[in-house]
Amino acid sequence: MAAPSGHPGYARLVPDNIPPEASEDDATPAPGLLSLASGTGADRPLRAPADRTAARTAAIIGGLIAALLLGFGLGRSTNAPVNSAGTGHTDPPGTPPHAHDSGGPDTSGQALVGGIAVGQSATLLGYRMVPTSTTTAAGRTQPFTFTIVNEAGVAVTDFVTVHDKPMHLVLLRRDLSGYQHLHPTMAADGTWSVPLRLPEPGIWRAYADFTLVDAARAQIPLTLGIDVTVPGDYQPRPLPAPAATTSADGFTVAYEGTPRAAAIAPLAFRITRAGVPAALDRYLGSYGHLVVVREIDLGYVHVHADVTMAGDTVQFWLAPPSPGRYRLFLDFQVGGTVHHAAFTINVS
Repeated sequence: MAAPSGHPGYARLVPDNIPPEASEDDATPAPGLLSLASGTGADRPLRAPADRTAARTAAIIGGLIAALLLGFGLGRSTNAPVNSAGTGHTDPPGTPPHAHDSGGPDTSGQALVGGIAVGQSATLLGYRMVPTSTTTAAGRTQPFTFTIVNEAGVAVTDFVTVHDKPMHLVLLRRDLSGYQHLHPTMAADGTWSVPLRLPEPGIWRAYADFTLVDAARAQIPLTLGIDVTVPGDYQPRPLPAPAATTSADGFTVAYEGTPRAAAIAPLAFRITRAGVPAALDRYLGSYGHLVVVREIDLGYVHVHADVTMAGDTVQFWLAPPSPGRYRLFLDFQVGGTVHHAAFTINVS
């Protein structure tokens, strides 16, 4: 399978952790670091002789090129459409991960390879997920309500419809069981609500996956996460062993591909029933949805399928944030009914 193609500005790399400038005794700077010295008069002599300027320039350029190439593989793994303010540009479902220069906050770093996956905090970029309650009873359907507030504590009410819904709420128990993908509705005051039934005691992670519009009209994709407690006797289940094939509601679901950290790789899923390829419906704008959660810290990555199917397979592009064990949850729809298939994978 061909790798996704890039375009100018495919993934901007703007490091904010450049080390302090090397000491005056250093003969050469660290490779790839661009250091701008202020004051080059008699009180601050240049630290490199003139005949080494070309070599330093080459090293700087080489470092910048390496950073840009690395950035190609470090794009945000969530394939939500991103509309650059003032451009009207929106990517269709299945577009390989990348970022656009919207003039607003750069959220492409939310799921950087080697960085931090999304959904591990209730607060990000000044926005916060505020639930009405974080406790519910096991096996009882109750309203689950929350708001997304800005830095001033004001509820946000301007959201973008992404994959047919303005809000995706994913829930998992901390042993990565009990997967649910829900779609709350918003009241005029910005309060989101959805009927919620968590079947067993334990600590459940709730991920709010959405794109909001800020005061400058820039669209900002975010995933915020909170814990929901279900009191009772918590009996964690061991994670199932890795396997490339599983069963779901009478369907056999198999995938091909080997996700690796620090790389964007294809995953192709084939769904059959009694050996015959399933006639998949479009669900939320695509033929499949894939939620990927890292076992060690519940870091979350949400990817969507390519716009068209490749024969009888649904293909995704996945960039795992780091090595480790992950749980994959595939949503697909047949005959108007949504089904879920789950896999365990080891990422090296």
